[in-house]
Amino acid sequence: MKKIFVLDTNVLIHDPEAFLNFADNDVVLPITVIEELDKLKRGNGEIPYSARHALRLIDAFRQTGQLASGVELPSGGLLRVVIEENRHLERPSNDNKIISTAVSLARNETSLQPVILVSKDTSVRIKADALRLVTQDYLKDKTTVFQKYGNILENSAEGNGIKSVKYLKSGDKIFRVYGQDRMELIRRQRSVMHIYPKNIEQECAIDALLSTHTNVVALTGRAGTGKTLLAVAAGLHFCTKKVSADQQRSYEQVMVARPIVPLGNDIGFLPGDIKEKMYPWMQPIYDNLDVIVGTSDEPMEEKSTTYRSSDYLVESGIVHIEPLTYIRGRSLPKRYLIIDEAQNLRPLDVKTIITRCGEGTKVIFTGDLEQIDSPYLDAASNGLAFLIKRFIDEENFCYLNLKYSARSALAEQAAMLL
Repeated sequence: MKKIFVLDTNVLIHDPEAFLNFADNDVVLPITVIEELDKLKRGNGEIPYSARHALRLIDAFRQTGQLASGVELPSGGLLRVVIEENRHLERPSNDNKIISTAVSLARNETSLQPVILVSKDTSVRIKADALRLVTQDYLKDKTTVFQKYGNILENSAEGNGIKSVKYLKSGDKIFRVYGQDRMELIRRQRSVMHIYPKNIEQECAIDALLSTHTNVVALTGRAGTGKTLLAVAAGLHFCTKKVSADQQRSYEQVMVARPIVPLGNDIGFLPGDIKEKMYPWMQPIYDNLDVIVGTSDEPMEEKSTTYRSSDYLVESGIVHIEPLTYIRGRSLPKRYLIIDEAQNLRPLDVKTIITRCGEGTKVIFTGDLEQIDSPYLDAASNGLAFLIKRFIDEENFCYLNLKYSARSALAEQAAMLL
């Protein structure tokens, strides 16, 4: 039986083409959704872009018929925009207007189609359920693939069926496995920028970060497992190591970005220039840079002006801090690109980032899938999990889930006890 899916605004912000993904069922957009998209369409960043993209696509379908009565979608369903005056919740907020529209459609005795409200807002789903309305999250990009992979293998039989880079421990040896069971022995206890691995997971992570075989790496794990530290150290290794006159550096620059949550907010609310505005968001990156340079036995190139080590790396152009808000439209060749806290990205954001990568760029995504700050994402629907799902069978991709804290004995103790 065909169903009627009523979409909340956040679904179209998450995926501007969402209404095309409900098979041959009918899709209803309450007029409140159109009004909210209209308010969000102005400005820079991913949220205004998604609002504009969704509105343009809806307008393209409007030109094929009457949205009030329904226009046909490629999948066979109908797209409708509905104006509903009835109110089923006393407080006239936009969320309540969208819920009321869905309730009115569900209580319409002339329609036998089940009505389902689709929202990424948990409070909307709870309120709708209280009105006995069937509701669900947007399911298209939900995935649990990350739960199956990312571990260090103990025998060659495990992990078969995927071609991405995996690591196999056999006795005292570690092998890199990829493609159709191709295996290469890796060097044990390899350091990077004088940062030495504290466990086997970090040994494998260092190999993946330095390997020329992988150009997309995903590192997940809770705080303190060394994801960001190792990624930044690997990037600095490539961009600061000495090369002969007839050689070229593998990468021209380490480029680091973290999402400003919620992604798409303009950084103009903070005083100062871009660097000063970004500093609160990028403080963990500066901390890692200070740890790496402070650990090194070989000081960086002497400079007449006194800098904090992290400031020197940024001022000299070795490291570049880039707001994700403004990455759209850029081309980034020969960069060692690190996207930190990637669990706070939408699938659309991850696509935007990777499609900016030019020739010779390697991109590293790090994040904790259990610590998501965005109100409309969860462990199964965020961009990092989506990336793992789509790349898990690609030979140039490596996914590792780091489980063991390496920050300090106290941090590990707190993680276990608290």
